[in-house]
Amino acid sequence: MTYDAITYEFVDVKHIGRITVVTLNRPSVLNALHKPAHFELHEVFNEFAADPDQWVAIVTGAGERAFCAGNDLKWQAAGGERGWNLSGFGGLTLRFHCDKPIIAAVNGVAMGGGFEMALACDLIIAAENAIFALPEPRVGLAALAGGLQRLPRQIGLKRAMGMILTGRHVSAREGLELGFVNEVVPPGEALNAAERWARQICQNSPMSVRASKQAVMEGLNVTLAEAMVAQRDYPAVREMAASADYIEGPRAFAEKRPPRWQGQ
Repeated sequence: MTYDAITYEFVDVKHIGRITVVTLNRPSVLNALHKPAHFELHEVFNEFAADPDQWVAIVTGAGERAFCAGNDLKWQAAGGERGWNLSGFGGLTLRFHCDKPIIAAVNGVAMGGGFEMALACDLIIAAENAIFALPEPRVGLAALAGGLQRLPRQIGLKRAMGMILTGRHVSAREGLELGFVNEVVPPGEALNAAERWARQICQNSPMSVRASKQAVMEGLNVTLAEAMVAQRDYPAVREMAASADYIEGPRAFAEKRPPRWQGQ
């Protein structure tokens, strides 16, 4: 298994085989993000999306206190310029065209933009000490980096409004009950559990995984009947059907051996 690490100023990146692990590294401010960190994350996820050897990404926060406390309000109050790149908060919230799976390993606080980053991921694995909230109304703001749109779509309108209008804190266990958390694990185990999920995903054809994600996400924008017809022509679905993996999967099944996925 290949292993390499890349250190940016505010983000750490390592590759574990086919898995890219992205760690927000501003623990002194609970991994809150300012403009320079956003631009680093934009580049990190651009590189992940473009790298054919990387199949799944995990994003987490340095330390056990926080995944990400959202926008760095102290930076902003001190005159720091606010803003992020075209890919949105943390390089994720406007990244609508990445068909590779991204997992949030939430270890502690996921507030505001931090929660919005997690909601933009395909899976959320949370430690028992994880806390989720969209507290923007408490400071005269609104969760406009995707929280107000994704949360109702993921857990239903009334449940989402109960969180949004109050800004209340939600535990990992309640997040599991509400439906936006996939698994709750002991403190300190979120990243290990996320890696376990990532390894399971990597056992499947990456072409099939990307086709499946694209079909699901695009299908949410149309009716069921429209989605059933349109999915045949989605780019990732067409690429899957034309790939070597499309042949390898049935062949490996017939020969009773593990498939050797090429990702093409």
